[in-house]
Amino acid sequence: ADLNRARSLPGRHNWQNAAAAYAAVRGLGAPAPEIAEGLLSFPGLAHRMETVGHIRGVRFVNDSKATNSDAARQALSSYPKVYWIAGGRAKDGGIDALSDLFPRIERAYLIGEAAGEFAKTLEGRAPHVKCLDLRAAVAQAFADAQASGQGGVVLLSPACASFDQFEDFEARGEAFRSAVVALADTVAAGA
Repeated sequence: ADLNRARSLPGRHNWQNAAAAYAAVRGLGAPAPEIAEGLLSFPGLAHRMETVGHIRGVRFVNDSKATNSDAARQALSSYPKVYWIAGGRAKDGGIDALSDLFPRIERAYLIGEAAGEFAKTLEGRAPHVKCLDLRAAVAQAFADAQASGQGGVVLLSPACASFDQFEDFEARGEAFRSAVVALADTVAAGA
């Protein structure tokens, strides 16, 4: 299967997972064409690089499950250009380990307790702004993506725990989804 066509499986790590799933199911005797169709039609999982909307050429991806820099690395490396929403309650190591991916960041929108720490890490290395909350970050990221004239991906991949503002990563992901829906309604009303 051409996994470039699998919209819910972006990135090398998802392709590795797909290859492992293929091998396991093929080993159980499933026909290759059926496995390929299953991979291409897989809807993905909530809060794990889940596309939650498109507004005027801008794609919104919910990767709220990325609660540390290793998990955020997978999402950041899956897109060539991102408007990255990051922050929350920082874990050990912060985002220094992601420095090789900073050139992919068009701008970072920092939220939560880690905003100050992340701003220091990004200073002089990637454009960034501290946002008051997730809704403000979504709106600003969309405005910047639109202003670029090239669209892009607004990516919530926080590299942090959610407990400073949310009950858990799922609540954070749902808040992101709600912010995207509200933004889409606002944009449609003004169109």
